[in-house]
Amino acid sequence: MSTALFENIVFGPVSSRRLGVSLGVNLLPRHGKLCNFDCIYCECGWNEEHRDDKVLPTVEQVAAALEARLAEFSSEGKRIDTITFSGNGEPTIHPDFPEIIRRTLELRDRFFPQAKVSVLSNATMIWKKDVRDALMKVDNPILKLDSADIEVVRAVNRPRGEYSIETVLEGMEAFKGDFILQSILFKGSGYDMSDTGRLERWYEIVRRVRPREIMLYTIDRDTPQKGLSKVTVSEMEKIAEPLVKEGFRVQIRG
Repeated sequence: MSTALFENIVFGPVSSRRLGVSLGVNLLPRHGKLCNFDCIYCECGWNEEHRDDKVLPTVEQVAAALEARLAEFSSEGKRIDTITFSGNGEPTIHPDFPEIIRRTLELRDRFFPQAKVSVLSNATMIWKKDVRDALMKVDNPILKLDSADIEVVRAVNRPRGEYSIETVLEGMEAFKGDFILQSILFKGSGYDMSDTGRLERWYEIVRRVRPREIMLYTIDRDTPQKGLSKVTVSEMEKIAEPLVKEGFRVQIRG
């Protein structure tokens, strides 16, 4: 599958490897990508390839689109496990992210009270109290940190502007363990992400922020940087083993 954009505010549902039957919400431009990361593995492609559209949906547009789909699925008796914010970039950079989350929780409670609300975030905005507070209200704040080493983050995630691992960790600590830590593993980036020393430093980060769950996954679609390859499930299980023995819950998706 080629790298591609999500062209609707609400899309799916799709069968997610991690979240079940997931109805997606895109808070970024419908025909462009807007992100403060430019990850070499991003399924939406490089930022520079998708800059023509910079229009963000309004709170009302998001609420109306989501209400329409939830009402449709409810009337048809269809199942939704989670409403998931992902889309064409980093959802928390939308200036009205906190209000959109508030409206989403109201709609979820009205139509699918059993469903979870999840946000896939690169954690760069959790230093902002209003963003952090909004993420604390959802069922699954899924916060990314792929490596404990800044040179790997710069090469793999390619953050735009200032980026501090310590700032991200301090923001994660504010959740007091009530979040999901997401990290990707793959081969071919020029950095061995399964290197023993790098893994030991990543383990220490996990022990520091103590997430309620860890999502370890690998690439599943075409990537903008060529030459990347999967890490096997058995390899990820071996990497996770020390943490599992310490009592951490680790979800692995190959």
